[in-house]
Amino acid sequence: MIFNSVEFFVFVSVFVPFFYLVCDKESWRDSLLLAGSYLFYMSWYWQYASLILISTVVDFLVGKQMDKEGATARQRKGLLLISLTVNLGILAYFKYNNFFIDVSKQGLALLGIDMPELYHQLLLPVGISFYTFQTLSYSIDLYRRNISHENSFVKFAVFVSFFPQLVAGPIVRAKDFLPQLHAKLSLSKENVNLGLWLIFLGLFKKIVVADLLAYLVVDAVFANPENYSSWDLLVGLYAYAFQIYCDFSGYSDIAIGIALILGFHLPINFNRPYLAQTPSDFWKRWHISLSSWLRDYLYISLGGNRGGRFFTARNLLLTMLLGGLWHGAAWNFVLWGAFHGMILVMSRNVRVEKVFGLRMVFKVFFMFHFVLFSWLLFRVPDMATFISYTGGLANLTLGSQLSSLVYVLIAAIGLVHFTPRSWLHEKVFGVFERGHFVFQAGCFCALFFVFIGASINSGAFIYFQF
Repeated sequence: MIFNSVEFFVFVSVFVPFFYLVCDKESWRDSLLLAGSYLFYMSWYWQYASLILISTVVDFLVGKQMDKEGATARQRKGLLLISLTVNLGILAYFKYNNFFIDVSKQGLALLGIDMPELYHQLLLPVGISFYTFQTLSYSIDLYRRNISHENSFVKFAVFVSFFPQLVAGPIVRAKDFLPQLHAKLSLSKENVNLGLWLIFLGLFKKIVVADLLAYLVVDAVFANPENYSSWDLLVGLYAYAFQIYCDFSGYSDIAIGIALILGFHLPINFNRPYLAQTPSDFWKRWHISLSSWLRDYLYISLGGNRGGRFFTARNLLLTMLLGGLWHGAAWNFVLWGAFHGMILVMSRNVRVEKVFGLRMVFKVFFMFHFVLFSWLLFRVPDMATFISYTGGLANLTLGSQLSSLVYVLIAAIGLVHFTPRSWLHEKVFGVFERGHFVFQAGCFCALFFVFIGASINSGAFIYFQF
């Protein structure tokens, strides 16, 4: 069951009215949220719901004991270690088992030792990287005494499994979400309107832009880069940059929109990332919930910028390497993380200042192309394809096999991306919000039928595989 499917529309259409009927009764509301979230997740592979339950039970009990009066520092550290071991152990087994075996096999081969075949064909649990980081943030915040433990198991379970953001974020922190479960929900016509707007905006990004770019150019050029000119390969790379942005930010828009309709507020996850002027600025705009998680729970835990330039550089590189590995058990993701780590390290020694006008255009242009090169590492299925793709770009051949629609899409989404958010909100959403109810209903009905038809051939969101 994915957001861009008829099944999900039916699920939400049934769930929301029942939720509104019981939303004033806290225990019923929480129970319905929990049941709906598990039903949503189990529609993929019901057995893997047990993994979410294990993480939930372990971290709830760990948190209760960690926050217990009289718990010593040694006991608290031991409890945190239990949480880390269980959660990261499950994640490593299902996501990195074969990768670690492959690395070990290659290392032993260098020593002349032949390692037996130990590979396992495991179905990767959807969203495991996201809910693992989410529940770990609760344990780490408790250990740091930034929050108090949650007394209600049902509320904590809802925090871990909340279905709008369960499988691909935004990664929500306990200090931001759990208080909302204890407060009166902010249900209002304004929130519903904004939520519906974000849902349809997200579906438009996914179905009309991301899926069409994938179909028209991205999948083809990355499958056989040797068949295309340098110009087409460059256009394909631009197309992928906007595909992954529209695909992932589209998911985040839908998640935030559904949560708003239910009365909850999720954090913003994207802020026009291709307008970044520096590497650090990019990570303040792209996948904000993950980059801030890595900063607060990994980079700072490693020592942050304490200890001088060498240790700061080491911590940045380790953080980005592990951030790359978080995305997938493959060398291209490790190299992608290493690349971003290196440009973060190098940019720390450069004086950073906010500039405007032509200087800003140049800074945005160069930063965007640094990111563009990193997307090549991110997208290729293997290093052989990376070599073939970069070789094709270096040939500097012209000519194009691509549809003119590709150029129209890239130009349109680029124009929208570089248009001020406030202008778009005021001019576009403002017109809709001020419109008559009949006008609003007509817009949603028309969009609904368009998206239902288009979603039949729409694929899963890219970040579902992470």
